[in-house]
Amino acid sequence: MGVDLDSSLYALDSTTIDLCLSLFPWARFRKHKAAVKMHTLLDLHGNIPTFIRITDGKVHDVNILDEILPEAGSFYVMDRGYIDFKRLYRFTLSSAFFVVRTKKNVLLQRRYSHPVDKSTGVRSDHTVILTALGSASAYPDPLRRVTYCDPETGKRLKFLTNNFTLPALTIAQIYKQRWQVELFFRWVKMHLRIKAFYGTSENAVKTQIWIAVSVYVLVAIVRKHLGLDASLYQLLQILSVTLFEKMPILRALQQDDSQDDLRDSGNQLILFDF
Repeated sequence: MGVDLDSSLYALDSTTIDLCLSLFPWARFRKHKAAVKMHTLLDLHGNIPTFIRITDGKVHDVNILDEILPEAGSFYVMDRGYIDFKRLYRFTLSSAFFVVRTKKNVLLQRRYSHPVDKSTGVRSDHTVILTALGSASAYPDPLRRVTYCDPETGKRLKFLTNNFTLPALTIAQIYKQRWQVELFFRWVKMHLRIKAFYGTSENAVKTQIWIAVSVYVLVAIVRKHLGLDASLYQLLQILSVTLFEKMPILRALQQDDSQDDLRDSGNQLILFDF
């Protein structure tokens, strides 16, 4: 993952799947647009989704926190759209950790400053408390705010976490791994059939999305179990052309030496003699 972490690490995010409003009127998202959302909790140790919830496009991302059961000792990385301190406090009460990007309008008061190595990109490491009355009552415990300057883009990022033991640089690296869920969404949309739907009902759309995700998971499990070097896309292409052939799956997926079929045979006649 690019970060040394023994605990489980999950990334929570959602992606919007656009639909035609005239064909899918039940999924109205905007005035002239329909859509559904696929909320996903991705296990970053194996890029396998452990939780998926398909809703209409109007459901706000933060509402999905009510459906997630925090796993003690695990880390959950989220974007700033999931900032709801009452919901985030459930992670603390469950002995789980979160790393979330903070917003500008979050009112904080600094209690302690911790030394940092600015050569790593970390600019500050503070212990803070919430000062807004509603936020402070929803999350009464201290929080940790880490400020990090990305050396590649020069962008300054601020994170909030309830973990006070990991180095500040590790907190920034954990948040950087959130990009893996974006790559997962991009891969699913590019290689699986969730752009054009065979049915127009809500059940038909959800069924097709679930089938696509199930195919992704099954192929990933096969790739891991058989120790294959081929990418998931290559395995999908192989399975698509050998779907109805009766052969062991390992034989279908293993790479044959195609050069043996192209070797010249002594009995092969020459069609053109130059």
